[in-house]
Amino acid sequence: MDNQQERLKERIWTKDFVLIIFANFFIFLGFQMTLPTIPLFVEKLGGNDQLIGFVIGIFTFSALLLRPFAGQALETKGRGFVYLLGLAVFVLSVGSFGFLTSIAFLFVMRVVQGVGWGLSTTASGTIATDLIPASRRGEGMGYYGLSGNLALAFGPALGLVLAGVLKFETFFLICSGLGLIALLLSSRITYKKVEPRQEKPKGRLNFYEKSALKPSMLMFFLTVTFGGIASFLPLYTAQKQIEGIEWYFLIYAIALMITRTFAGQLYDRKGHQAVFIPGTLLILAAMLLLSWLPNSTILFLAAGLYGLGFGTVQPALQAWSIEKTPINRRGMANATFFSFFDLGIGIGAMVFGQIGHLLGYSSIYKAAAFSVFVSMLLYAFFIYKEKMNKEKPNRRFA
Repeated sequence: MDNQQERLKERIWTKDFVLIIFANFFIFLGFQMTLPTIPLFVEKLGGNDQLIGFVIGIFTFSALLLRPFAGQALETKGRGFVYLLGLAVFVLSVGSFGFLTSIAFLFVMRVVQGVGWGLSTTASGTIATDLIPASRRGEGMGYYGLSGNLALAFGPALGLVLAGVLKFETFFLICSGLGLIALLLSSRITYKKVEPRQEKPKGRLNFYEKSALKPSMLMFFLTVTFGGIASFLPLYTAQKQIEGIEWYFLIYAIALMITRTFAGQLYDRKGHQAVFIPGTLLILAAMLLLSWLPNSTILFLAAGLYGLGFGTVQPALQAWSIEKTPINRRGMANATFFSFFDLGIGIGAMVFGQIGHLLGYSSIYKAAAFSVFVSMLLYAFFIYKEKMNKEKPNRRFA
């Protein structure tokens, strides 16, 4: 009882935590508004489906390649420098989109946007973990993740509505302006200083955090599913003449938000064992339903299950990735986690594009279900190895 009271005394809702949540909301809103509209813009510039895939994919891989460097910079240059720089790059790149007249230039600026996104999101997650008390980290990361979920709930639909009535120049300036709001809010945060390690790293530059590898690998196999949904679900539903794709993303986001009210606290009390398997089972069920997809009802049910599952697992895995990480390595732990996150989405979109072309859209979600099953097997292997390692000392002295 005393421990529970002490835990509740450790405040989550400080001024800086509120600022990072609002900054995260606005940058994610600007990003989510561009997500369904970039393909439309590529079409306007004369691009085909292949070019749309390249323009979308290069952003993910640009952010992926940048995250390890962002993690290093967070420990050497400081949280504020990396975060503000990333936001500034994002604002300038997105604001330039509407004035581009060729796909080649758009391709280049999407690389630049990926740099800004990789810097800002790696820094933002690290700043949030700095601000949350260790005893309430799962709960706090759930609240932090809620800001991105709210942006997901409104961003895609709002982006499509605005892109339908505004010129692309004006639309992308609005998206850029939302990033500027995030930049202004983040400039008011008091960032924690991280003491550098006394010893210098040996050998090659260290571009990952070892303690974050297990949850990051699990996240990879789960975000592969998102690559299939974000890239091909609208095409799949159109092919099957099923209406309500915009409602899918809204239901998904609402379900994500519901999980934030309990999943983080459950992780804090019970650990990842209490949330990972239930969450992945929900994601697996959602993928199997999408592979079937006879009507809108099943589409909406899959959205709810996917949101509940992903919203349960993602903050738990992110909290796990920094659970045993020294404070001066949290930046690299977050970089490792989100690198695998991005890699899953990017590889999922590319591989599922080939699967959809050869075998049809339904096969995409069967393959996605298999990826979820692989993550469950890998998790069981990690737990088994952990149990065996704990038993070794007892066997030695038996």
